[in-house]
Amino acid sequence: MTRKRLSVVVTRKLPDAVETRMRELFEVRLNDDDHAMTEAELAEAMRTADVLVPTVTDRIDQKLLAQAGERLKLIANYGAGFDHIDVETARARGILVSNTPGVLTEDTADMTMALILAVPRRLAEGIHLMQSGDWQGWSPTAIMGHRIWGKRLGIVGMGRIGQAVARRARAFGLQIHYHNRRRLHESVEEALEATWWESLDQMLARMDIVSVNCPHTPGTFHLLSARRLALMKKTAYIVNTARGEIIDENALTRMLVKGELAGAGLDVFEHEPGVNPRLMGLPNVVLLPHMASATIEGRLDMGEKVIINIKTFADGHRPPDQVLPSML
Repeated sequence: MTRKRLSVVVTRKLPDAVETRMRELFEVRLNDDDHAMTEAELAEAMRTADVLVPTVTDRIDQKLLAQAGERLKLIANYGAGFDHIDVETARARGILVSNTPGVLTEDTADMTMALILAVPRRLAEGIHLMQSGDWQGWSPTAIMGHRIWGKRLGIVGMGRIGQAVARRARAFGLQIHYHNRRRLHESVEEALEATWWESLDQMLARMDIVSVNCPHTPGTFHLLSARRLALMKKTAYIVNTARGEIIDENALTRMLVKGELAGAGLDVFEHEPGVNPRLMGLPNVVLLPHMASATIEGRLDMGEKVIINIKTFADGHRPPDQVLPSML
């Protein structure tokens, strides 16, 4: 680059410490009021910046990339996922894409485990009972949930987060099963005491709890389709802290309403920020506002990774977290 300092546009409000460090290193345009940028605003940013720092709320598609200026050479995503970015079109236009993998693994696994506990044990119903003032005291048959110890947990996607969930679940006495594109190394399976299923269909039919932890790609869109959801036991629970598009949300909602599944814990939704209204009032569903990775430590770590990716690029090297074709 011929400019002394890179021009960087950040599309959402980031932690103050991250924004301050960016100002020290780059020519930065920040989003102080944290509004979700319109398509026109994103297009303008991409015409004038050397680096764009988007988040999951920004859809960087082929149409937007066609409006990018010659200066735009890096999209340094603030987040581990990159399904909202047309990476192949960006590469064709000579624009690198980077992300922030790894730093949110433990936080997301913590929230996944929280939902695995919350739904079968009916925590949301208990909280509502207390807040409504209707609790009449202890009763041997009140708010009875289901034990998770000894149950089978099926993990869909056994990457960093899936394995972190498995480690936590083992401590709670769950039996670990998983489906993944590639089978884990034998030593990892042994350490996690995990059973691999080549067939997702066969695994789903046998699990008591299913946790979705795979990335959203064209190949995983509606991976848990109406047909696959129907394979699950009526007594089974499903938890999703990955991406809403992986589950057919309408089919899932119909099944929950009809009692064809025992319950669900959802942190992500197919049409965010929209949520199927029929999910809202179901007592056997715990809904969270896409907060699995929302820790102060995690957000700061994400920012540090973004800065390292940009600084490495500015120094003439490949960003350490560049998204490669093999990852798509």
